Amino acid sequence: MEDTAIVTLYWQRDPEAIQASDEKYGPLCRSVSFNILRSREDADECVNDTWHRAWDTMPPQKPGSLRAYLCRIVRNLSIDRWRAGRSQKRGEGLEALTLELEDCVPAVPSAEEQWETREIAAAVERWLAELSDGDRALFLRRYWYAEAVKDLAGQLGWSPNRLSQRLRRLRLDLRQALEQEGVIL
Repeated sequence: MEDTAIVTLYWQRDPEAIQASDEKYGPLCRSVSFNILRSREDADECVNDTWHRAWDTMPPQKPGSLRAYLCRIVRNLSIDRWRAGRSQKRGEGLEALTLELEDCVPAVPSAEEQWETREIAAAVERWLAELSDGDRALFLRRYWYAEAVKDLAGQLGWSPNRLSQRLRRLRLDLRQALEQEGVIL
């Protein structure tokens, strides 16, 4: 089913929208959530919460990209769940990602720094736009979709060490681009 048809179902308050969303984007959403939480049960709960959040937000929201909209919801829910369980469990999912990026991306700003956050996001978007399609996809798969280095390397036919080095070079390039734009790290 096309995304526009699924969004229309949400707007019509048709429960078929949830089933259609799960059929089309369930595996992707479960993968994103699992990559952050490292727990199938928690990932499944976040995906179910994603369908409910989508139901509650459409209308008034009418996303241009349903895939991006649902992935953002499931990613945010998964990060919230990870933070809630962080004091009880230690995992390498999100914690490893934040450690890898902490040298090139500043810490999450306070409420007073909202404007700076938007400027940093715009700078990162400009940097991503300048990358080759392959590097952009690689960076997003690792740092947005939280895919494991081992899994990415296997899919690309690379060694994990080669992929880690490529990701390191991308992070260094991002750091340099942010510094050139005046972002203080």
